[in-house]
Amino acid sequence: MRIKQRPEDFSVKESYRFEPAESGAFRVYLMDKQKLSTFEAVERIRERFGLRPGSVSFCGLKDKQGRTEQLIAVEGADVDLQEPDLRLKYLGRAVRRLTAEDITSNRFSVTVRALTSADVSQVAVSAAEVNRLGVVNYFDSQRFGSLKHGQGFVAKDLMRGDFEAALKNLMAKPSPLDRSEDAQVKKYWRDHWGEWRREPPFAAGRRYARILAALRRNGKDFKGAFLQIDSAYRALQLFAYQSYLWNEGVRRLLQLLLPREQLFPMPYQAGTLLFHRDASAETLQFLRKASFPLLAPGSTIGEGRVREAVEWVLGKEKLTLEKLLVPGAERILFFKHEDRPVLVYPRKLVLGKPEPDELNRPLFKMNVAFTLPPGSYATLVVKRLFRFAWREEDGRAEPKPSRAPERRPPERRPPERRSEAPGFRARQRARKEAKERARRSGRSD
Repeated sequence: MRIKQRPEDFSVKESYRFEPAESGAFRVYLMDKQKLSTFEAVERIRERFGLRPGSVSFCGLKDKQGRTEQLIAVEGADVDLQEPDLRLKYLGRAVRRLTAEDITSNRFSVTVRALTSADVSQVAVSAAEVNRLGVVNYFDSQRFGSLKHGQGFVAKDLMRGDFEAALKNLMAKPSPLDRSEDAQVKKYWRDHWGEWRREPPFAAGRRYARILAALRRNGKDFKGAFLQIDSAYRALQLFAYQSYLWNEGVRRLLQLLLPREQLFPMPYQAGTLLFHRDASAETLQFLRKASFPLLAPGSTIGEGRVREAVEWVLGKEKLTLEKLLVPGAERILFFKHEDRPVLVYPRKLVLGKPEPDELNRPLFKMNVAFTLPPGSYATLVVKRLFRFAWREEDGRAEPKPSRAPERRPPERRPPERRSEAPGFRARQRARKEAKERARRSGRSD
């Protein structure tokens, strides 16, 4: 199976709320973007209109690979942008910045492609399982882009107090998967690290201007330079590692609660996730009510299996809660405790009719639509619905080999030699030989 082959194959519409205020300092827009991450879209708006860092706020991050709609709020400036991949629609004014509390839900519409007839026949049963059992509320591969691009967990550098390593990972470690100009800028700084007076010959280098300005003032103040990065993007580095700890802890919790035969694995960018294919009524009731903490120094962990899973993941990472901090910048960069539900139940789940897939003949495509609360991942719901057809490779869905018998090319046989009609001389010779045989036969009589 495949998803996101076209931007329109993955659509997200944010359900939001904000309190309009005629004299508010924040202009609120509905942002419609394609093939852009939320950070990339906001950075383009900020650069286009000369806005200061942090002046554009949003409710949450939306997927890059698709077409998404979400709110943004711009402080102290009117903007207008109508481009093929980024459009803004003015909605009104507000008195404060937007936060995650301003989202009520996200409605997804996903076209799933490259399905076999066997895949199509199984999806209704799988949807019934999802409605009954829910989906484990993991963070999916999109959260771990730094792993995909070879940067590792930047949070680990920060927790060691190594701001230079963190800065190098973000600014001077080009990804082999990145074909953008930003990758050229990162390659440039990888080759010229420490030569802060240089200017990379790429327009994309402007995004590092504030970092470079800090390093030109003091070439050894890597903490000060790191803090020039947009605050939301800095926080994302800590949240990525926190999300990984949550995933590992919940995976362990399922192992403690369920027998092996009721679980199945699914690879993703940061390792392997476990999902339940069944559960007893008692266990399912526990999971429906359970939450698991996003760990921070101030986290309070109760007793029982959740505590056991927390202790397991901390031991695996050689951590304690007290070590989840950034020395030297505790008040600016910090882990924040939050309880996240273990299960999520997609609402208004609708399966479309299978149709011929024009991009992957002779296979099929299906549209799947559902609503999720803020922070839950639609890609995980799709993976769970089509678990029998999903394979994770380099963060993408790839089609499984066809279940149909392999069609072999017909064997080549040497052409049969056709008997050719005898020529004139051959016929004459044959007649003479026949007459001679007849004479000899007559003499013998």
